[in-house]
Amino acid sequence: MTTKTVDVLLVGAGAMSTTLGMLLKQLDPSMKICMVERLDHVAHESTDAMNNAGTGHAAYCELNYTPKTADGGVNPTKAFNINEAFEVSLQFWSYLVNQNVLPEPSKFISNVPHMSFVWGEENVQFLRNRYEALSNTAQFAEMEYSEDHDVLREWMPLVMQNRSADEKVAGTRVRYGADVNFGALARNMVEYLDTQENFELMLSRSVEELEQGADKRWTVELKNEKTGGKEVINAGFVFLGAGGGALPLLQKSGIEEGKGYGGFPVSGMWLVCKNQDVVEKHMAKVYGMAPIGAPPMSVPHLDTRVIDGKKALLFGPFAGFTTKFLKQGSVFDIFKSIKPGNLKPMLTVGAKSMDLTRYLISEVMQTHDSRCDALRTFYPEAKNEDWELAYAGQRVQIIKKDPEHGGKLEFGTEVISAADGSLAALLGASPGASTAVPTMVQVIENCFRDRANSDEWQQKIKEMIPSYKESLVNDAELLKTVRQQNLTTLGLGSL
Repeated sequence: MTTKTVDVLLVGAGAMSTTLGMLLKQLDPSMKICMVERLDHVAHESTDAMNNAGTGHAAYCELNYTPKTADGGVNPTKAFNINEAFEVSLQFWSYLVNQNVLPEPSKFISNVPHMSFVWGEENVQFLRNRYEALSNTAQFAEMEYSEDHDVLREWMPLVMQNRSADEKVAGTRVRYGADVNFGALARNMVEYLDTQENFELMLSRSVEELEQGADKRWTVELKNEKTGGKEVINAGFVFLGAGGGALPLLQKSGIEEGKGYGGFPVSGMWLVCKNQDVVEKHMAKVYGMAPIGAPPMSVPHLDTRVIDGKKALLFGPFAGFTTKFLKQGSVFDIFKSIKPGNLKPMLTVGAKSMDLTRYLISEVMQTHDSRCDALRTFYPEAKNEDWELAYAGQRVQIIKKDPEHGGKLEFGTEVISAADGSLAALLGASPGASTAVPTMVQVIENCFRDRANSDEWQQKIKEMIPSYKESLVNDAELLKTVRQQNLTTLGLGSL
């Protein structure tokens, strides 16, 4: 077996790994980087277009990012942070477009307005409170609100079609929302990286073993899925960006920081519209309220997607339970992930997640008729025969130790880094790829600390991300400047 020696090994060829690879190549073109992917294509698990919502998560329409407070108001903190994170991603993509590294923006991003829609007095009051909490800030100043049926019919004609004039409804709209084909984005990044010196893409390779030597470098053993042969890579830094497959690899690494983590897999399904006449009547991402016990990835939405230039209309996602950590994974994945260090957190979460368990069981038991009935709460005139079921990607929610309760289920994303900066892993799901750029900048700051603090890298990061080390939440003028540049460069509209 021959051993390749590299500076950086990226495991997985999805949104996170490709973003980190691109950032590092911009910072140091001489850096020797290898990317390995278990499948024979790039970005075909959670990053692929039909495996995720494609929403550029900016908290414009996702109601779960503004939870209710005890006094009946809303807590906007998470919305502010997610909105800022997406603006950082947009800045980096704009930079890459201006440098001719990425193709014409319509190849991977499209303007699709982001809307929220609710019905019933209590939910209308919640949306009203949410609008009031957000719209008086610079980040959400362009958000529109209405309870007027005629206005809402103009915004979302399918949703309002033949609704009773007496029904209490409300909606919000942000015109410059984004639909992102993260699969196309990742593949375009890899296509560029593959033209650069000191970069190698190795498809159909799965990681069998990871072991750190006394010199702090990692010896990583790969299996060639096509030939069955073994290959070895010696890397100074390893990033585990393999989606649901990152947890088992983190466990194999044996780093202290990864101990105690478990995973709770949740699958997803969409209803996809087959009637193009219906597809053409809707141009928005319309998000509603999540059912009690539902994970954030299951917030229902009637969703316009633009995939390779063609419009599609999806409703869902409907959640389900599987023991696989990847869409093309093994039914034994969850069982193999159970270790002495995470057994207590996983058992604790299992015992305390009855609402989630009941919800997932009810989702799995649904028929096509019942799914279409759920669709009709959004689109009253939907016909069963116009829709078919398609499977979305696999998500693995984080289970972690909790000193007070023994274990807790997390619905965000989390970076776990070794103390010596030699390895990092990304766990979790929503908001996922939308925050890829700030998340990967965080990896660079944690794991390449000396170089990240150098004047050379600081200046380069600032060139790629003009708001770097500044707050878009607190600096309204900077936000306005950055946002207008992003919208113009990426063809998403204007303020």
